[in-house]
Amino acid sequence: MSKLQVLYFPVILLLVTLQASMGGQITLDEAEPEVGDWGYRQAQGQISKVNPPSFVWRYQKDMTWQIQCALDKEFKEITYQVEQVEFNVHCPPEVFSPGSYFWRYRGRDAKGQYTQWSQVRQFSIAKDAVSFPMPTRQELLRRIPKEHPRLFMRPENLQKLSALARGEMKKEYEQLVDQCEEILASPPPTAEPPLYPPNTVRLSEQWKKMWWGNRTYTVKALNSAATLAFTRLLGGQEKYGQLAKHILLECAKWDPKGSTGYRYNDEAGMPYNYHFVRTYTFLNDMLSEEEKEICRRVMKVRGEEMYHHLWPRHFWQPYHSHQNRAWHYLGEIGITFLGEIEEAEDWLWFATNVFFNVYPVWCDDDGGWHEGMLYWISYLNRFTWWADVMREAVGIDAYKKPYFSQVGYYVMYLMPPGKVGGGFGDLTAFWKSKRNASIMTVFATQAHNPYWQWYVEQVGGPEPVPGYIGFIRGALPKVEPKSPVDLPTSRLFRGTGQAYLNSNLLDATKSVQVVFKSSPFGTQSHGYEANNSFLLWAYGQRLLIRTGYRDIYGSEHHKQWMWSTRSVNNITVNGEGQEKHTATVGGEITDFKTTDSVDIVVGEAGEAYEYLDRFTRAIIFVKPELVVIYDRLVAKEPASYEYWLHALKKIEVKDQHHIHLRSEDVLCDINFLTPTGLQFEQTDQYDPNPRPRIKLREWHLTGKTTEKKKTIEFVTLYRPGRIKDKIPTGAELKQITGGYILQVELSGGNMIALLPTNDQAVLKAEELASQGKIKLRLQQQGKVEVIGLEK
Repeated sequence: MSKLQVLYFPVILLLVTLQASMGGQITLDEAEPEVGDWGYRQAQGQISKVNPPSFVWRYQKDMTWQIQCALDKEFKEITYQVEQVEFNVHCPPEVFSPGSYFWRYRGRDAKGQYTQWSQVRQFSIAKDAVSFPMPTRQELLRRIPKEHPRLFMRPENLQKLSALARGEMKKEYEQLVDQCEEILASPPPTAEPPLYPPNTVRLSEQWKKMWWGNRTYTVKALNSAATLAFTRLLGGQEKYGQLAKHILLECAKWDPKGSTGYRYNDEAGMPYNYHFVRTYTFLNDMLSEEEKEICRRVMKVRGEEMYHHLWPRHFWQPYHSHQNRAWHYLGEIGITFLGEIEEAEDWLWFATNVFFNVYPVWCDDDGGWHEGMLYWISYLNRFTWWADVMREAVGIDAYKKPYFSQVGYYVMYLMPPGKVGGGFGDLTAFWKSKRNASIMTVFATQAHNPYWQWYVEQVGGPEPVPGYIGFIRGALPKVEPKSPVDLPTSRLFRGTGQAYLNSNLLDATKSVQVVFKSSPFGTQSHGYEANNSFLLWAYGQRLLIRTGYRDIYGSEHHKQWMWSTRSVNNITVNGEGQEKHTATVGGEITDFKTTDSVDIVVGEAGEAYEYLDRFTRAIIFVKPELVVIYDRLVAKEPASYEYWLHALKKIEVKDQHHIHLRSEDVLCDINFLTPTGLQFEQTDQYDPNPRPRIKLREWHLTGKTTEKKKTIEFVTLYRPGRIKDKIPTGAELKQITGGYILQVELSGGNMIALLPTNDQAVLKAEELASQGKIKLRLQQQGKVEVIGLEK
C-alpha cells in the first residue's frame, strides 16, 4: 500500500461506515437563499403574527416532506408533526399555543429513503397572533359544492340573489340587464386573435399593439359571455344564456397554446382562463355533456400550462409580477373543474398553499406595497376576486391575514383625499385619489374598516365594481365611516421601506406631504426608484417629483432614465447612481418618529452604490412649513457628488441659497446650507428621451460639488407654501466637533437641531444633548417641544 493510500484509507473507511450507518441516506439541500428567493420560513428568530405560522424551505425534486415542531431544540417534546407533505411549504390545520418553538424538516424520496434532518430554527408565535389555520386537503375539497355555480356564489345562495334582483337590488340587476341587451345588440367577435407576424420585434410598437390588443379582444368576448350567463341565472332570460353559450363554445375552438396561450401571451391567456371558467360555471346547466367535455379538454391544456409554469418555482421564487396574478386564476380553474378534470384538485391545492404560505410578496404585514400605487390596485383588485371566491367556495376569509387587515392604510397615507400623484412606482405620476374609490370600497366593506369607509366617502363615495361581481358584493353588509382624526398624520411602512409624512391626513389640498423610500426590496420590478429618494407635494401641487414616462416597459428610456438614480430626487457619486432594477442592494429605514408637529425619518442606502460605504439621509419635517434633508456620505475614495432635483416647471436658481420652485399658486424656497461652491445645471431633456409619441417634458436640476472628498454632508432646507403666505428665510448652520447645530426661523418661532457627523460624539446646544442621533427643540406660539431619535 502506497503512502497516499495509507493516508486516505481511514478517511475512505469512515465515509463507508457513515454511509452504511445512515442506510444510504440521501442529502438534503440546505443552501442559503439567494437574491430573489423567498427564503426559509419560519426564519431563525422570526415572530409570527399568524397562528399557526407557515413553513417554507428549499425545493428538492421528487421529494415528500416531514416537519416537526417542538418546545426544545433536541425535539424531546414534539408538539406538531406531519408527513407526506407534497409541496415545499406547509401551513398547519391547527393553532399553536403562543410562545417559543423549534422546527425542522427532512425529505423522503420515492424509494422511502430519508434525508438527514435540516438545521433547527427557533421561532415564536405572538400572543396577539391572528388565528388562521389552513384546511387540510381533504377538508378543502369537501367544502366545495358538488353542483354549479361554484365561483362567487354557491348553488344554495342562488335563490337569495335572485330575490335581491327582484327586490332591494333591482336597480343593480337592471343595470346588468342593460349590459346584456347591449351585448345582444352587438355581440363581440369570436374569431381567434392572430399570432405575431414573423420577425415581429418584441417590445416594438407593433408588438405592443398586438400584445395588448389580443388581451382586450379576449376580455370583451369572454367577459360578455360571463355577464350574460350570470344575469340569466338571476332572471331566467334564456336568450342571454344562448348567446353566452355560443361565445363560450366559439372561444373553446381557439388554440389553447396559440395567440391567447398563457406562455405565448399571458396578458391574453390569463383573462381567457378566468372569464372562460366563470362563464362555464354560471352556464353549466345549459351545457350538454358533450359541450362540457369540449370545455374540459380546453381547460385541461390551459390549466396544465399554467401549473407547470408556476410549480415548483413559485413557492421558492415568488417575486414575479405576472405570476402573482396567475396562481389565483389557476385556483378558479381548479374549483370550477374539480371532479371533472383530474388535475383540478392539484391546481386548487396549489393555489391555496400559495395564499397561506407565500402571498402577498411585495409587502410586509404592515400594509405597504413595493411596486407602487398602480400595480397595487391592479394586482390587489384582481386578488379581491379570489378573496370572494375563497369566502364562498371554501369558507376562507382573506381579510384575517395581517396584511389584508392593514392594506387600506397604504392608500390613506400615500394619497389623502384630493391628492394627485401616487408616489413611487410605474405609471403613478398622475394618479388621482378619487380613482381609489372602487378598490377601497371593496376593502372597507370586506374588512369592515370604518376608517377606510371614511376615505371612500371623501373621494366621491362608494363606487361598486360594475358587472356581476359588483352585484354579488352589493349584498354584503354596509360599514359606517369614521374620520381618522384620532390617527397620526404620518406613517411608516417598514416592510417596504417607505414613509409617508403628512401635515394633514384629511385633505391633500390643505396639506404638505413628503414621501421617502429606503427599501429592503431594493429597486426590483415596478418599484425601481433609487433608495433614499424623496418626493414633495404641497397644497395639491406636485413640487419635487420622480420623472420620465414609461413609453413601454423595458424601453431604453424606461431602463436607462427611469430606472436610474438621475431620474429622482437623490445623489449620484462620480456621475454614477445606484445599481439599477435589482433586489441585490436595498435600503433600510433605520429610524422613524412622528408627532403632531414634527416627523423624523432616517434611511441608509450606502450599499446600493459602487463608490460608497455610507449614504445616510435624514428628513426632518416641521409640519407644514419646513423640510430639512440632511445627507451624510462616505466614499471609498475621494469622489465628486451630484445632487438631483426634479420639477414640472423650470426651477429658478440665483445661487445655492436662493432657489425657487413654483407650481400654480404654490412655491418652495430651497437653500443648500452646505457644502459650499455647488455648481448648477438644468435641462428639460431626458437621457435618453422617450419615444417621439411622448411629449412630456420635466425639468432636472443638478448641483455638483467642485472638489473631490471622501466624506461630505449636504444640509438642505425646503420651505413649501402658498404664494400668499409669508415664508421665513432665516437659517444658520454651525459646524462643531461631531456634527452641526442648525437654527431655523419658523412662523411664530424657531427650531434648533443637532445633526451628528459622528455616531459616538455627544452634541450639545442650548440645553440639548444627543449622542449620534438627531435631536431638536421646536418653539412655536409659545410652546416648546424637545423631540429626538434617542431611545
